[in-house]
Amino acid sequence: MLIYDAISPAPRCLRMFVLEKGLRLPAVTVDVMRGENREPAWLAVNPAGQTPALRLDDGSVLAEAVAIAEFLEELHPAPVLIGATPEERALTRQWWRRVELNVTEFIHNAFHYAEGLPRFTPRIPVAPEAAAGLKRIAQDRLAWLDGLFGAGPWLCGERFTAADIWLYVWLDFGAGVNQPFDRTLPKVGPWFARVAARPSAAASRELLASA
Repeated sequence: MLIYDAISPAPRCLRMFVLEKGLRLPAVTVDVMRGENREPAWLAVNPAGQTPALRLDDGSVLAEAVAIAEFLEELHPAPVLIGATPEERALTRQWWRRVELNVTEFIHNAFHYAEGLPRFTPRIPVAPEAAAGLKRIAQDRLAWLDGLFGAGPWLCGERFTAADIWLYVWLDFGAGVNQPFDRTLPKVGPWFARVAARPSAAASRELLASA
């Protein structure tokens, strides 16, 4: 297998997942900063023009970081990052969806329409007039998520999961693109510090080793 990596939040989510799994997978880097992911050679790999992607041993390509994480969990179930039972998997996916639909997608699009506008204007439809509202919604929904947070220490209680990885990476990204979150949130603030202390958090900033 081969991972197509990039300097971007979704690939970083996958990198952190792979690091937590203790997997060693070869990788190549797609230069999204210069738009390599919009060039014909990359579109032949992933017509959606996005990263990351995973080339399987039979030559087929799997895209979308969440789908790749689910696939790797099935191949390498330990350590468990999604769930060992139907109940555990469902709970992880519940939080994962809450994170993506209510927080990270708003951070993502707000970046496209504000700080990332010069980069993305030639590539996708943009709505700069929506950026401020999207940023506000992301922060509101994060406070909402804080209110749902249980006893912890992680989103799924005692289990550190992919849902924690996804929220952490996007909040860390947001802090660097004029979308800092409220560190005084009583649950999310200490939770973020706990995730940041994991070795995979710092290590995932670096691209995977080239094949």
